[in-house]
Amino acid sequence: MKKLLLGGSVLAFLVMVVDLSQSRTAADPRADSPDLRIETADKNPWTNLKLNVADDQFQFAVVADRTGGHREKVFSKAVYQVNLLQPQFVMSVGDLIEGYSQKEDTITAEWNQFDAFVQKFEMPFFYTPGNHDIPNKVQGQKWGERYGKRYFHFIYKNTLFLSLCSENPPDAISVIDPEQREYVRKTLAANSGVRWTFVFVHKPIWTAKDLVKNGWAEVEQALAGRKYTVFCGHVHRYQMYERNGMKYFQLATTGGGSRLRGNEYGEFDHIAWVTMKKDTPLIANVLLDGILPADLTIPDTEEGGSKRKVVPTYPVTGTLTLDGKPLAGATVAFYRFNKETEKFNAISDGLTDTAGRFQVSTYSRFDGAPAGEFIVTVVKTGKGYDDGETNAKTLLPEQYATPKTTPLKVTIKAGTNDVALEVTAK
Repeated sequence: MKKLLLGGSVLAFLVMVVDLSQSRTAADPRADSPDLRIETADKNPWTNLKLNVADDQFQFAVVADRTGGHREKVFSKAVYQVNLLQPQFVMSVGDLIEGYSQKEDTITAEWNQFDAFVQKFEMPFFYTPGNHDIPNKVQGQKWGERYGKRYFHFIYKNTLFLSLCSENPPDAISVIDPEQREYVRKTLAANSGVRWTFVFVHKPIWTAKDLVKNGWAEVEQALAGRKYTVFCGHVHRYQMYERNGMKYFQLATTGGGSRLRGNEYGEFDHIAWVTMKKDTPLIANVLLDGILPADLTIPDTEEGGSKRKVVPTYPVTGTLTLDGKPLAGATVAFYRFNKETEKFNAISDGLTDTAGRFQVSTYSRFDGAPAGEFIVTVVKTGKGYDDGETNAKTLLPEQYATPKTTPLKVTIKAGTNDVALEVTAK
């Protein structure tokens, strides 16, 4: 009799456990994580229990140019800020040191300083060379002594990472040399089954006129048929391109020279934050100003900035009209002719607003222009600010697009200046 009662009790207990399990599953069938423990009911104060996590999901950061007129205490603090975000690793797009030196002691000192910064990352950092890093044979040799390869690849969670070198010292022309192209072909062929490919290169060499000559046409041919994303730097201005149905990101700066005029100009200090999902990446631009610790205080550093010669500037505003009507979204640039180089040098520029008004910048945000006479170009591409790097076609008559042919001139004097510029459609 006792055995019968005991058996009945066990059976009742098992039925109760099964019933409880079924009721909890029915309360929210979307709960899919064995790590999540929560008591559910018929009604619950949450949307669902499907956590945003997966075995094949990961995050990494991409830092932009540090040098090319680097500003003090930006990159070194960015290392601390990236550590707050805790990516799996950090990629780069080159211009890591100021460079352009033939002196080994100077080169060594600059790399020692940079290496001391990146050693403070709490995750791996991957180097990509830029024109400031290997502009000549001496610096190229120093790179080899310290870091070996100029281009490389790795695979993480069935995702291919391909870091390339657009520099070929002492030749100043950016190129993916034949040996590197062969490496790209073999690497891509050997890893045809990856779910995504990320490419990192310093210069946006796809904006050049002859992509066959610089080797990029061959790289894109090898990438054809796969899903990929490209990151570059160099121009110090954020811009997103679309080529062959894929996204190409030109990053702004992580301390490099910039007038910091904001989103409209693509000029800001940031990192690219990449979350690789199952079958596609999500990319966010995270401004350094928005990465703050709990106490809102970022530790100070001793990173100095580059020194440059500057001349006094004076505030310059202006109005641009097309056939008498305000012209919006046009880039107004001031040029001077250099007799020594026999070239026109861009000195200052600005972008017109909806009223055709613009402010000029030379060294920093809306600081104006030096005193003197300038030749003025006006370009409107329909895509906002034009930096002259993309060979974009202007929507205005071509004569206004180049300093050799434009009829526009201005004279800037000490004090406040306001200029009026008129272009015609004919």
